[in-house]
Amino acid sequence: MTINLLAAEPEAVGNTTVNISIFVAFVAVTMFVVIRASRKNASASEFFTAGGGFTGQQNGIAIAGDYLSAASFLGIAGAIAVYGYDGFLYSIGFLVAWLVALLVVAELLRNTGRFTMADVLSFRLKERPVRMAAALSTLVVSLFYLLAQMAGAGGLVALLLNIHDKTGQSVVIAVVGVLMIAYVLIGGMKGTTWVQIIKACLLIAGAVVMTAIVLVKFGFNISHLLGEAQHMISGSADEAVASRDVLAPGAKYGGSTESKINFLSLGLALVLGTAGLPHVLMRFYTVPTAKEARRSVVWAISLIGAFYLFTLILGYGAAALVGPDRILGAAGGENSAAPLLALELGGTVLLGIVSAVAFATILAVVAGLAITASASFAHDIYASVIKRGKASESDQVRVSRITVVVLGIVSIVLGILANGQNIAFLVALAFAVAASANLPTIVYSLYWRRFNTRGALWSMYGGLISCIVLIVFSPAVTGGPKAMVSSIDISYFPLENPGIVSIPLAFLLGIVGTLTSRDRGQAAKNAEMEVRSLTGVGAEGAVAH
Repeated sequence: MTINLLAAEPEAVGNTTVNISIFVAFVAVTMFVVIRASRKNASASEFFTAGGGFTGQQNGIAIAGDYLSAASFLGIAGAIAVYGYDGFLYSIGFLVAWLVALLVVAELLRNTGRFTMADVLSFRLKERPVRMAAALSTLVVSLFYLLAQMAGAGGLVALLLNIHDKTGQSVVIAVVGVLMIAYVLIGGMKGTTWVQIIKACLLIAGAVVMTAIVLVKFGFNISHLLGEAQHMISGSADEAVASRDVLAPGAKYGGSTESKINFLSLGLALVLGTAGLPHVLMRFYTVPTAKEARRSVVWAISLIGAFYLFTLILGYGAAALVGPDRILGAAGGENSAAPLLALELGGTVLLGIVSAVAFATILAVVAGLAITASASFAHDIYASVIKRGKASESDQVRVSRITVVVLGIVSIVLGILANGQNIAFLVALAFAVAASANLPTIVYSLYWRRFNTRGALWSMYGGLISCIVLIVFSPAVTGGPKAMVSSIDISYFPLENPGIVSIPLAFLLGIVGTLTSRDRGQAAKNAEMEVRSLTGVGAEGAVAH
């Protein structure tokens, strides 16, 4: 889903000075908030989960801020602007995925664990091997998600600062990585949560304003808007784009059987992926009670659902008012659709505000990912596996801070490699990894008493390894101009998203591993986990064994 940037000289968008000024203002304000929020961050509970001190409303807004990533704002709007109906499938998939996560695992996980996903998975299984597997899975999923956000940062700032060479865009990605590290090191989960709350309010407000202006321009006539979008697509100078019917399925995932299977695989990853995303599930540990967790769910669903409806108008609005040729010819490619629409609707000022919102989106999400990954390493690997439960809370926080720095450096390097890819597509890969490596074990741990340690390890490692291997050998990584590495071709696996293979395989491995082992677990632990997951009794302040 990349574009040929050499086809035309990308246009300068907006006023660079205004754009930079708004960026700097946002960073200054949020950094002030983070510093204010970081006054109590000594304990592991404060640093990892803000001491469970947020209300359901605050946490619900923060969940929306965490979930509505750059893929939601930049990637989906761009995909709809260029592919129409098929692009909107990302919105549908992400929303349905959220509903699945809430109905199946979210509250049960919150009631059972304390800091991380591994608290739940190791509750009634052998702690050290399961924690190690869960922590490795969390780190890999977080890296894939960070990859998408970093790529989005490169494309967005390249567009706004008129930076077209890869070196300049790489510097931008590095700056985002450094800011991410600073937010987490200073603020921990509390500071990160406030950044996410601010970002969610700005993002949804910006989407509301832009959606309203688009509807006013077309007299609140949706049919007129869709018709004009199709007219602009049909008039594209690119024959492949001009031939698309963006009002019907098939513009991207139609035609060949392989393309349809690819779509099915994508849909499976999107719908099941959220229930395995550690950084989303960890947010439920920041509220004090199960009741507040349920309240946060209501707020999150309301905000997320409304926002995805706005992306439909924004995407088709960009197609109708900006046109596919300008979007694909801009420095950010498809990801520039929303900023270009803002420029068309409100000039330089609205562009600067919307772009700052998008930048805030990226910073908030990468900070949330970093705190989750670092907490998992410090709490699950360092404290539980290496130190065998004897690490102090201050040691866990120190190790977590070191992990944030290392993770930031790695994500910067990977983000530079992924620069130019569509962000929604990259996030879909992260969802595939999460659904393959985490979801089967989470579901079996919560709902299957017979499930044991071998089943958990086979499921997690089998799902993780199969998914990563299939991604490496897919057309998404090598084999063509749209690949991350176009100079070589090892694309032996034909699908861009491996979910249709790796997810069922992980579920199957969990069953086979469990049934071939004589381990039937501890009846008392099984009963305790069932009661705690359903009622929340004993969850507050509990420490996993």
